[in-house]
Amino acid sequence: MTESRDKKILDGTEGLAVYLRYLDETAPDLFLAKDLRDERISVPGDPGPEGKGEKLLEDRELALGTVREAASACTLCSLSATRTHVVFGEGNPQAALMFVGEGPGADEDATGRPFVGRAGELLTKMIAAMGYARTDVYIANVVKCRPPGNRVPEDHERHSCLPYLKQQISLVSPRAIVLLGQTAAASLLGSGGGISRLRGKETRIAGLPGIRVMPTYHPAYLLRNPSAKADVWEDLKQVMAWLGKERP
Repeated sequence: MTESRDKKILDGTEGLAVYLRYLDETAPDLFLAKDLRDERISVPGDPGPEGKGEKLLEDRELALGTVREAASACTLCSLSATRTHVVFGEGNPQAALMFVGEGPGADEDATGRPFVGRAGELLTKMIAAMGYARTDVYIANVVKCRPPGNRVPEDHERHSCLPYLKQQISLVSPRAIVLLGQTAAASLLGSGGGISRLRGKETRIAGLPGIRVMPTYHPAYLLRNPSAKADVWEDLKQVMAWLGKERP
């Protein structure tokens, strides 16, 4: 294959999707956006020296947009055949706090937004209880397309989507991540342990040692098991302490 043909393939969003998956297979602990993670950007209205913060924010938003385009064109697994919308993620691209769930449900597939159904309403209340708005944090899922019948994503489906999620984490560069449920925890931590054993304990993601990680129960589980809300609140209070956030 010629160099010009290689470049043409990688210039397209479908080519980027294949390339991201290739990198995940050959170097699973590699998080690519180190140039943007080396320095945390400033908040809007505080551009820093010579507007450097605003430039980094613009770069980060553009980079996330490129990954979003790649995910939107992705056909690496069969979930692409049944989706209505790719549910990439949303929120503050410079968020200190990120939430990662399993995958879209029917409401998310219909709107293209993560966590907008009943579980999403509960997540929004959890975020508010921590003293944040949804627009302050970043929310994403392991898989970007809805599994039929809201089943648990299969291993090959999670593997196909994981490079997109890793890029989101690397670009947003949060100080803390809350992993919502077993699928999110297993996908990013590589642990086969149950979420009941993992929750409440600070951990790290390979390749990103600077980000503190808290596994906890998924909001959908809390809708079925309201008594577990107290456990999740204890987990979230730990995260608030990491971020220096006082209870509102």
